[in-house]
Amino acid sequence: MPFELPRSLSPSKVTSFRDCALAFRFTAIEHLPEAPTIWTVKGTLVHRALERLFWHHARGDRTPASAAAELGHAWHELQADPEYTALSLSPDAADALRSEAETLVRNEFELEDPNEINPVGIELTLEARVGDMRLRGIIDRLDLTSDGELVVIDYKTGRAPAPAYERSKLIGVHIYALLCEEVLGRRPVQVKLLHLKEPTTIVAEPSEQALRGHRQKAVAVWSAIERACRDEDFRPRTSPLCNYCRFREFCPAYGGDPSRAAPVLGGACMPGAA
Repeated sequence: MPFELPRSLSPSKVTSFRDCALAFRFTAIEHLPEAPTIWTVKGTLVHRALERLFWHHARGDRTPASAAAELGHAWHELQADPEYTALSLSPDAADALRSEAETLVRNEFELEDPNEINPVGIELTLEARVGDMRLRGIIDRLDLTSDGELVVIDYKTGRAPAPAYERSKLIGVHIYALLCEEVLGRRPVQVKLLHLKEPTTIVAEPSEQALRGHRQKAVAVWSAIERACRDEDFRPRTSPLCNYCRFREFCPAYGGDPSRAAPVLGGACMPGAA
């Protein structure tokens, strides 16, 4: 029986389907659990600290000391997070995680002056009907410039891409810009990826033509997902990322059987299920 369509599509899921349709099926259709990693937990910690910095501190009070204090609060919250506890880190590994997060948060001040920022949205959820799909995304930060223009900010805690891959990594923030246009009626003048590790900033200016192209691509991806669900045909796409894939043992490209993934890993949705 056909797979049930996902209720909505996020920018990350658009990218996920384009990267590997089978991995998309496992996560977005069958909802198979993905084991937490030190990298995802670190990202959660840093995002939460920066969220608290901009929520709880007005201009003039967004200092490195304030950011460090908010990281402390975020670290305390993290101790009860199931993804963190599942890692079962040793005291030394936990200290290393916190130290790396501290460096990433400090690097925010290398990329911009938070006291010059006027955020109008933090962890802002936007949802719009685009063609036949519901497009939904959570923007890390939406800024208002002194000229009254919108800027989309996306924090990244992993390694920045090589210049040849920068354009592909901007797809997600361009879709956030599309959501701003659809929901708020305004096209942001810039989208920015703040790579906190290096630190470096990748900036693009989404033109009307560019957003029209991303809209068409998102609609095309949704059409492809509809066909894949109808035909139960989610084909794998191999790449170096396969070496880190949670689902590799179930991938036919490596001799696996996709139908075994849900029974083994505990999927919430099977073909024909509600």
